[in-house]
Amino acid sequence: MRAVVLLSGGLDSTTCLAWARAQGFACHTLAIDYGQRHRGELQAACRVSQALGAIEHRQVRVDLGAIGGSALTGAIEVTKDRDPLHLPAAIPVTYVPARNTVFLAVALGWAEVLEAHDLVAGMNAVDYSGYPDCRPEFVRGFEALARLATRAGVEGAEFRVHTPLMQLDKRGIIRLGISLGVDYSLTHSCYDPAPDGAACGRCDACALRLNGFREAGVPDPIRYATAIRA
Repeated sequence: MRAVVLLSGGLDSTTCLAWARAQGFACHTLAIDYGQRHRGELQAACRVSQALGAIEHRQVRVDLGAIGGSALTGAIEVTKDRDPLHLPAAIPVTYVPARNTVFLAVALGWAEVLEAHDLVAGMNAVDYSGYPDCRPEFVRGFEALARLATRAGVEGAEFRVHTPLMQLDKRGIIRLGISLGVDYSLTHSCYDPAPDGAACGRCDACALRLNGFREAGVPDPIRYATAIRA
């Protein structure tokens, strides 16, 4: 079975790739260069894809920075130093308008070319920072769209968007990845890394990641900016 795996190079998508491999999928990984400020994740995606034995890795350019509206693509400051256990309910400035819709659309197009009917993505409804396009309702809605919007769907194919992390917190995700042999030193999560690539340790992505490793009882193997990790 072929599957297209959305791979950002972060903790969640890396765990998803390991899960998909364990399920027996022949994995084709897809990274999206959408103009993100944390461009180190694109290199991480290449490392992870190779290390976890994907059949093929592709990087597609979709410039979401052209429409702006996010701290990840524009001149908006990334929010830092928030408590990962008490994040506000409001949608944060790191939300990228329609990002997962665009990502899944590109993955769906490639899946049609590959004659694959399975997509794998790291959406998560627990530690998701308030993003509306990480909810189960969104995923089911996209599956319905895929049936209507593709030649394969019209001809009877059933597309499935697998989200194995949907109900897991970061601790559970990390424990799943470790059980599957994931090397998390290959990954990149930080929204605002230092010039040398070290994670800031202060953005929401870093805070959620660090808390997850603490709760899982294992050290986080990536580099953090001096004195911040402690």
